[in-house]
Amino acid sequence: MRKIFLYFLLLFSISGCEKKIDWSLKSQASKLIVVDGIITSDKTTQTLTLTFPVTELNAKPVPVTGANILISDEDSVFHMTEQPAGSGVYISVKKFQAREGKNYSLLIFYGEQVISAKSAMVPASPFSFLVYSKNDESGLYHISWVASSFSTEHPAMWEVLFDWSKVPGYQQADSTKCKARLLFYTLSTLDVSEIFAPSVERVSFPAGTKINETRYSLTPEYAEFIREVLLETQWQGALFNTIPANVPTNLSAGGAGFFAICGVYSISQTVPQ
Repeated sequence: MRKIFLYFLLLFSISGCEKKIDWSLKSQASKLIVVDGIITSDKTTQTLTLTFPVTELNAKPVPVTGANILISDEDSVFHMTEQPAGSGVYISVKKFQAREGKNYSLLIFYGEQVISAKSAMVPASPFSFLVYSKNDESGLYHISWVASSFSTEHPAMWEVLFDWSKVPGYQQADSTKCKARLLFYTLSTLDVSEIFAPSVERVSFPAGTKINETRYSLTPEYAEFIREVLLETQWQGALFNTIPANVPTNLSAGGAGFFAICGVYSISQTVPQ
């Protein structure tokens, strides 16, 4: 009985000794540079975007402007310039395409910082076009299947673009509200956070909509990067959340994000009217 009384007395003493402390925290400007962009097997002007990390949720990233970027393989060097100036968007001076069997290097020069990365490409693969269904009540369509979410051998990212701005009845509407972009993933892992992920908004579109579906082949390293990003973002907020952590990167010290090389294959169709 005496021990119980002592325990209560100690608990009372601890709970009563509270003092408010205001910490003076000094934030420091981060030198970290976030790299966003994919070099593809399409012969086109390739694009990379550089930004600084954000410190608040949904804050707009500040662009990294004035950097010098070089991409090279064993045979050629490709220069990238910022267009437009101050945007943090860097576009290759000339068109080029990633090729299978080549090793690609990235060099970013920003002030006294030098950030590097290396990557290679998994070749593009053909695929079956997505499946869409019609809602008889609204007369609109929606996606019912794109690809399997799990494959041990062929991880991929699927980009689906919709455009119904030219469909009669929508031509006078805001064109930005007549377009949509969806991303789907086939990964070599199957996580409980993915299975019980929060529901996402369904995109509805009319007959006459042009659909462009592109498959991006992923290296195992890039697939793991995407998985970690999904665990931190899209798959959070359901029954099973993960502990926040830094996602992996193939960039050297001072860099975040990923320098990715992807083989791409695209199919376009128009929803019959």
